[in-house]
Amino acid sequence: MRPLSSRTASFSDSVIRRMTRIANQYDAVNLSQGFPDFAPPKAITDRLAQVAAEGPHQYAITWGAQNFREALARKHQHFSGMKVNPNEEIVVTCGSTEAMMAAMMSIVNPGDKVAIFSPFYENYGADTILSGAEPIYIPLVPPEFKFDGDLLEEAFRQRAKALILCNPSNPCGKVFSLEEMTLIADIVKKYDGYVITDEVYEHIIYAPYRHVYMASLPGMRERTIICNSLSKTYSITGWRLGYVIASSAVIDRVKKVHDFLTVGAAAPLMEAAVTGLNFGDEYYQELQAHYTHMKNLFAGGLQQLGFRITEPQGAYYVLLDVSEFGVQDDYAFAAWMAEKVGVAAVPGSSFFREPVHHLVRFHFAKEDATLNEALNRLESLSRQAKSGNHAWQKR
Repeated sequence: MRPLSSRTASFSDSVIRRMTRIANQYDAVNLSQGFPDFAPPKAITDRLAQVAAEGPHQYAITWGAQNFREALARKHQHFSGMKVNPNEEIVVTCGSTEAMMAAMMSIVNPGDKVAIFSPFYENYGADTILSGAEPIYIPLVPPEFKFDGDLLEEAFRQRAKALILCNPSNPCGKVFSLEEMTLIADIVKKYDGYVITDEVYEHIIYAPYRHVYMASLPGMRERTIICNSLSKTYSITGWRLGYVIASSAVIDRVKKVHDFLTVGAAAPLMEAAVTGLNFGDEYYQELQAHYTHMKNLFAGGLQQLGFRITEPQGAYYVLLDVSEFGVQDDYAFAAWMAEKVGVAAVPGSSFFREPVHHLVRFHFAKEDATLNEALNRLESLSRQAKSGNHAWQKR
């Protein structure tokens, strides 16, 4: 048989989704894959029930239903201050995963280079490789996750065409400051590059931090390709509704890539989700308050148990330092923790290009009862840490 694709030969399956399967195997509290265990807003699901009877049930316009794009343009302008043409500057995709892939394939040529901050969501490196490009990783240094502007500029001196920017960041919860965003923008403009932003956590921010839209900075509207989704904001991760916002020239290309990738997003789900896009400010204020409560409950609970954590500024993830257990293989540790402690996390090394093996990532988009159960189970791990009697090391 002739050999398979060399481009994908080094790929593994998703470590995040693998940890969900391990969690299910051992009936562990699943704090690995980032999906809520609470219901979406009732107004959205009530509308979905109506749509199930009324339709639409056939293909929508390839780049998204008209009313969905119009509602999305209004919402985005309200929060970013950017006026968006719903017919020329938006493509609706099958989740932000497709949005990122369509954006990459629209601007990247084989042989190009793409800068990626590390730690990073695992798809970014794979998307770069699938696009035929070469990733250049720039460290975000724990525990503050600052970056060296000189290293970022060096990546563009090496002819990086674009930077992938996740803000707020998965997995570290970093919210990039206005000063950091301005530095990035200045470098990108200097080297005539693009920024592909992943902004799925734009509304999950913890005071005093705030979300800065890269496309709103001077000179960055034409250079920014926004990838986003409804998954996290409305707790509908299974609906797979994402979108790309960019200049009309970029969107014209994204429309064509999207058409040949997936044809279009699900028509009945777009129709129901318009309800959420039309929510008023009070919804987003309540969302922020809800996630602030969950962060305080879980991250605060970990600290009370004596664990060292990275305090999240945004998103719904917390990194736990497990170096006191002498961990050399964080994947084996995460699998052991799911089996023996009963809580599933993601090994931190799956997010880092650098040799980082002392962190695991939990997510806390869960009901209070779920988070409290996880903390109760993690108490046994805390006792081991305090006593020095580490079952992990004696396994």
